[in-house]
Amino acid sequence: MLKNIPLIISPELMKTLMEMGHGDEIVIADGNYPAESSGNKVIRADGLGIPELLKAILQFFPLDTYADINVIYMDTGNDEIPSIWNKYQEILKKSKENFNIGKLERFKFYERASQSYCVVASSEQALYANIILKKGVIK
Repeated sequence: MLKNIPLIISPELMKTLMEMGHGDEIVIADGNYPAESSGNKVIRADGLGIPELLKAILQFFPLDTYADINVIYMDTGNDEIPSIWNKYQEILKKSKENFNIGKLERFKFYERASQSYCVVASSEQALYANIILKKGVIK
């Protein structure tokens, strides 16, 4: 055990966050996301929702301030704004990270996600809850 690491951050997830370099991207996926067939390394986070994972990850994960967009949501394809996005913005604001949010159409999101470092497969039930984070540097 180590001090001050949230219990929902598994050893595998912590190792992966440490392995990632500047510009690498991580997908935190909802329960409907095809994580296992995506071709990426998959870290299981069964029983956990994305908001609590996001909050825990952002304690250790700097966002890329050199990128125009460092947080990406999966677009709904209409004007609907999923309520979970509001939760994400609250968490991002509290993290004190500089963030710029973008959205990608579902299949473009899948394409971008296929190039990510890994997928964290959660049990999140909210629709369009998938999120990509782009790693920055420690300043």
